[in-house]
Amino acid sequence: MSKPDKSVRCAIYTRKSSDEGLDQSFNSLDAQRAAGKAYVTSQASEGWRVISTLYDDGGFSGGTMERPGLQALLSDIEAGRIDVVVVYKIDRLTRSLTDFSRIIETFDAAGTSFVSVTQSFNTKDSMGRLMLNVLLSFAQFEREVTGERIRDKIAASKAKGMWMGGIPPLGYDPPTDGSRTLKVNTEEAERVRHLFARYLELGSVHALQRDLEAGGILSKLHVTAKGRTMGGQTFSRGALFHLLRNRIYLGQIVHKDKVFEGEHHGIVDPDLFERVQVKLNSQAQRHKAGAGTRAAKATLTGKLFDANGEVMTPTFSRGRSGGVYRYYVSASLQQGAGKNSNDEVRRLPADAIESIITETAARWLPREDRPLESVTAVRIVDCGLVFECPAKFADDIARQLRSGEQIIHTSAKICRIKIPVSLPLRGGQRLVIAEGQSDVHPDPTLIAALRRAHSLLGRDRKGMPVIEVSPPIAHNRNILRLAFLAPDIQRGIMEGRQPQSLNLQQLIKMHIPLSWKEQREVLNWPHSK
Repeated sequence: MSKPDKSVRCAIYTRKSSDEGLDQSFNSLDAQRAAGKAYVTSQASEGWRVISTLYDDGGFSGGTMERPGLQALLSDIEAGRIDVVVVYKIDRLTRSLTDFSRIIETFDAAGTSFVSVTQSFNTKDSMGRLMLNVLLSFAQFEREVTGERIRDKIAASKAKGMWMGGIPPLGYDPPTDGSRTLKVNTEEAERVRHLFARYLELGSVHALQRDLEAGGILSKLHVTAKGRTMGGQTFSRGALFHLLRNRIYLGQIVHKDKVFEGEHHGIVDPDLFERVQVKLNSQAQRHKAGAGTRAAKATLTGKLFDANGEVMTPTFSRGRSGGVYRYYVSASLQQGAGKNSNDEVRRLPADAIESIITETAARWLPREDRPLESVTAVRIVDCGLVFECPAKFADDIARQLRSGEQIIHTSAKICRIKIPVSLPLRGGQRLVIAEGQSDVHPDPTLIAALRRAHSLLGRDRKGMPVIEVSPPIAHNRNILRLAFLAPDIQRGIMEGRQPQSLNLQQLIKMHIPLSWKEQREVLNWPHSK
């Protein structure tokens, strides 16, 4: 028998919806892979061979394409490394007809075929495609019917007042006796009642958040069955709004728009709860009028992503003077997943980032009526922003690139361009500075601290500054040291010419020497004389 002219590279893809049993020495993924290898071995006369890369997804649903193994498989297919994909059954690859059509498009574009070990068909002919779609339709039907049964069971159980799982809210512990009834946590229940009462005293969720943070009052600390720790952090505004609206504290269970009496005990007085709802509703009506205008201004909605790939959604805050400040904030930060660190950009001023992105798109695509609409995504990366645009604009953009800007990726569909942008922290606020912009950025917090430092000093008969009495408050003692900075350093702070990385928190933690020369060296001062 003559040997085949070309080796056929075969990739075996395996998937299991749950992670149950994956710790066994021979699990479901191993069984699927063994069946796939046996099938490829049976086609050895045709030149088929299994590649060494493993494409496994243990504990991932077939209803989504967000699976690491599948994404790695599709990437290698696009790179031309795979000729045939082998699976045990079709539903291991996907249970969604919509997702399947996208996967097959990727297969067709790369000339890759698809084989199921237990279901004989060939995707290269029309009959094979018909059979594949029929089988996949039944797989999707089975998934949807199962989902409907689960939803019906949850609805019926909640109508009886049962707790149907998930992370228990602050004030309650999960059932431990095999029942579906939440257990009151006495210490946390007192914390919940304090939150409701304190909100009425302060009259604002924003003020309540600041008050809780100052008092060191944290969210519920929860440890999952797998040992993962969640919560135990300062409350976000969104989490507080949800808590103050949660009717579970009245001893009720909510399912969609229906409210049922729960099996658990309420921990908040009904009169207190209703007064809080009236206050929340009145504030919502007051802010409703301007909501449409603020939403209309959020031109980057759905386009801006942080370094972790999370979408950054528009939000706003209202200052004490009544002014509105707009931001783009990472989804997890809005949901209360901790504070962002100095190295992690998860909150940006809206006007600044919108200005840079809009102006850059207009410069690249001057012939487009709405150039920003041609930008499909903007992602934050180290030292800049990466724009994604349709590949058809690649040539036009290349002609308009400035120094430092570069096209880093092109394919048949998209073009990615990186531009240099710095995002330093100043006074707790994130700045957005494009290359070539002026480096003058006054820090209001730093300037106010410098003025405060001088106000704490006394004067001798000659008008020279002296320390009359050491301030009793530690923070003021730290602030006082700023008055002894070199004159050019103080002048630079007032003019906003301090290093981008310098803020008040860093400054008061430093050991500031008395020598002005040494101060400039310690602060890495760029404007020393």
